[in-house]
Amino acid sequence: MLHILPDSGFDRVAAFYDPLARLVYGRALQAAQQAALIAGLPAGTPRVLIIGGGTGWVLAEVLRLRPQAQVLYLEASPRMLARARRQVPADAAAHVEFRLGTEAALDPSERFEVIVTFFLLDLFEPGRLRQLVARLHHARQPSAPWLLADFAAPRIWWQRGLLTAMYGFFRATTGISARRLPPIHQELKRLGLQPGQEQRFFGGMVEAVVWQ
Repeated sequence: MLHILPDSGFDRVAAFYDPLARLVYGRALQAAQQAALIAGLPAGTPRVLIIGGGTGWVLAEVLRLRPQAQVLYLEASPRMLARARRQVPADAAAHVEFRLGTEAALDPSERFEVIVTFFLLDLFEPGRLRQLVARLHHARQPSAPWLLADFAAPRIWWQRGLLTAMYGFFRATTGISARRLPPIHQELKRLGLQPGQEQRFFGGMVEAVVWQ
């Protein structure tokens, strides 16, 4: 469950979010993000939007895979954003713009060759999710891939229990609007996008998908 809210709700968990995620999921969340990036990150010097990236692990990975990429790192939590800044070496700083805010902070004229939403879309109730994905879709260049790493519909009882506990925890600590996993695939398909390469992790509970 990641990191973009109308306020700084995730400031409260910034200090321990990554260790908590590793404790519960091991490397599954990072593995899903790596898989999505390797499968869908365009070659060359793409203009990349990373929204809700939290403490910045994904930013470091994008710069490792595409050192010349131009990245807008958009994050609603000031503490998460400060941690992400520390992930960028001095020689790569010119390739990254850090911006505090939600999708509302995007300029209407901005366009990107790839959209990255990792463990973000699961945070929102369906109405808010529809609003968010529509705004991000507007910021896509034609045919730009949308890289998704997120939770998938649970298949067995312990996965359902884990998701219920997660939503309860994050609603209490950060104020997220979702109470359960929203219809992420349905909303992306409404935009005319189709899923391409898909990989599953953590018993199928975590997915990496390239949408186009």
